[in-house]
Amino acid sequence: MIRFDMALREWGTPAFATVLKEEIERLDPDLLPLQQGLARSSSVAPGAPTAMVIGASADGGSIRARAGIFYAGIIAGCSCADDPTPVDQIDEYCEIEITIDRASGTATIALLPTTPD
Repeated sequence: MIRFDMALREWGTPAFATVLKEEIERLDPDLLPLQQGLARSSSVAPGAPTAMVIGASADGGSIRARAGIFYAGIIAGCSCADDPTPVDQIDEYCEIEITIDRASGTATIALLPTTPD
């Protein structure tokens, strides 16, 4: 279960975006839809992602926040014996929507659709 208790406490203050960013970055990366957000590589590289809060609003019993996630993906060769392509990393980016329940602090995270380059 994902919780954003500190961000919930800061809702409505100037510190909300900073606290939410910190909480996103402390999450286990496996809880984020990073693999589904890959656009130029085949798998997510090890390492912590960086978050950027784009905006947030409240409606009824929940807070909805939009965040950009910067992370690395792995580009691998074909794994053939004579493949000279080295395994390399490339920067990836995706946007997520976080819905925080205002009563409990529990949250859901969904990948947002990307726009073509």
